Amino acid sequence: MVAIKNELDTVQQVKEEIEELREYVDRLELQSHRRKLRLLEQGLTFFLSYTILASMLGMLQFGYNTGVINAPEGNIEKFIKDVFEDRYKENMDHGQAELLYSFAVSIFAIGGMLGGFSGGIIANRFGRKGGLLLNSFVGIGGACLMGLTKYFNSYEVLFIGRFIIGVNCGLNTSLVPMYISEIAPLNLRGGLGTVNQLAVTTGLLISQILGIEQILGTDEGWPLLLGLAICPAILQLILLPVCPESPRYLLITKQWEEEARKALRRLRATNQIEEDIEEMRAEERAQQSEATISMMELVCSPTLRQPLIISVVMQLSQQLSGINAVFYYSTSLFITAGLAENVAKFVTIGIGVIMVNMTLVTMPLMDKTGRRTLHLYGLGGMFIFSIFITISLLITEFFGFVQEMIDWMSYLAVVSILGFVVFFAVGPGSIPWMITAELFSQGPRPAAMSIAVLINWVANFAVGIGFQPLKTALDNYTFLPFSVLLAIFWIFTYKKVPETKNKTFEEILALFRQNGRGSVLESSRLYGSMLNYSNALDEHLPPSERASLMVAEEKPLPDSSPVQHSPTDPEVCAVCVNTGSSLMMTSPNVTRRSSHTLSNHVCQMD
Repeated sequence: MVAIKNELDTVQQVKEEIEELREYVDRLELQSHRRKLRLLEQGLTFFLSYTILASMLGMLQFGYNTGVINAPEGNIEKFIKDVFEDRYKENMDHGQAELLYSFAVSIFAIGGMLGGFSGGIIANRFGRKGGLLLNSFVGIGGACLMGLTKYFNSYEVLFIGRFIIGVNCGLNTSLVPMYISEIAPLNLRGGLGTVNQLAVTTGLLISQILGIEQILGTDEGWPLLLGLAICPAILQLILLPVCPESPRYLLITKQWEEEARKALRRLRATNQIEEDIEEMRAEERAQQSEATISMMELVCSPTLRQPLIISVVMQLSQQLSGINAVFYYSTSLFITAGLAENVAKFVTIGIGVIMVNMTLVTMPLMDKTGRRTLHLYGLGGMFIFSIFITISLLITEFFGFVQEMIDWMSYLAVVSILGFVVFFAVGPGSIPWMITAELFSQGPRPAAMSIAVLINWVANFAVGIGFQPLKTALDNYTFLPFSVLLAIFWIFTYKKVPETKNKTFEEILALFRQNGRGSVLESSRLYGSMLNYSNALDEHLPPSERASLMVAEEKPLPDSSPVQHSPTDPEVCAVCVNTGSSLMMTSPNVTRRSSHTLSNHVCQMD
């Protein structure tokens, strides 16, 4: 009877503790609603818009230099042959000229790998804004070399210039998304993150327009076409010094709180910045239990492994989707589909126009629909239209003798390729650039950006090098491997990628901490109920208190550590010990009860 009475008292005590937690959650819920209301009041100020514009010039540089080399392909090959003949007094065969041109294209991606991998180091040492300013000088140097290729009459100068501008673009793809994500308000972070893709598509469109034969796509004009890459670098060098450094970098990395406050006041155009400061302090406190994260430590960290895998796969979903194959070979695809050559070139420019317009459409949807949802829509649409591209190519092979079928098929090919591009702009075009910056806190963010951007450039290089051999081997079935990869990426996104819309960096980090938790208590029914209250508490805590709790989780309390006892001591119930520790952690007002001994005891929590 005494044992039963003790059990009933224990159950009653647990009920009282849960009731206290309910009241605590209700109070925090009211505070959370007020906080979110204040955050949603933050808008797009003039100075924030100016800073975004100045920084996005780096991504425009990336887009321009990705597309600019394709239009003057024949002119550059002719130049390489002429230089070789002047230098060695013998003719170069067409295959060698094509090989050297391919080297000029691919060395850009090699430079991008180096720049992307160095982005985290540059960001931590010189800051986000400081790194972009230094990188502008790199861009000016690379653009000058490319523009002076004919003056030096050397294709080696072209190779060096393309490599240096690749380093510049690799650094931009690491620094710009990081900078924009750190200065953007919570409720605008998704839409402002999309400006990365808007800048890339704008750069691609400009290069496509300037590269036509009527403008600079000529033997005399192509060096100027490549050299115009100096314009974004100079413009950024003029505009960026007025912009503030990232407040997160100033407060968390440099410990310059007053400078961070000044930067926030300028960006938000208000003195009401305490919510932002509190969020940054919360992130800082959560980091205090961790050492500085290097790239090797990031790769080996069990806690950060899942967000790192998500970041890498998201980058691969962009580059291995087949979009670069469309960008590089869209003209030849249209010609194969039955369009005239001059019509095919202008339809290719139309792809650039659609990319820009769809990116503008996607910007407001990013913070309404959500990143994960848009990425799923984008991958799904690309999968469907990649199948239609394959069908349109097969129609040429099997029904090429029927003119009416060729005409119908050419329209199918155009619609399929344009649809493929539209859905790329909806999700995979912009989200991978911003998702890495959102999934990591301030400490590991630079290292994570470096790894993710490196993977992006490696995949970019692989597609650029491998598409022609793939096309030779598979012929009309070239897009089927991309279809398979798109299906795999869709499944991965559906199962593994969390929604980051309107979540602070610490709330996103908490998702992975909660997903990674596991213990023997998870089979307990009562523990399940208590965990629901604990999770509800996590959701409604303000950032500062949530961060403190997460730090507390990392540091085991003396009471919650495994009980060490001698063989003569009575064994205690681990369920009761751990549950009591959980309640003490989540509510300072809860008094921990004694643990039951296992002798003559059946735990009611099982």
